[in-house]
Amino acid sequence: MRKTLSFAAIHFGVAFSVAYAFTGSVLVGGAMALVEPAINTVVFYFHDKAWGKWDQPPRRLLDDAGSMVANA
Repeated sequence: MRKTLSFAAIHFGVAFSVAYAFTGSVLVGGAMALVEPAINTVVFYFHDKAWGKWDQPPRRLLDDAGSMVANA
């Protein structure tokens, strides 16, 4: 979770800087910097959890002869 919060803080700064550079408005920059990273952070958290599940080594199964085989 600390990794996610660190990502959120960095993303907030980048989002504000880019939105402010494009609009020249602190209000629009601030709004965009709050909304976009908040949504992106939630998506990243679930993406990271899913990635961890898919990054597991394959489970082993027994074939008909009793030998270990990879679950493909």
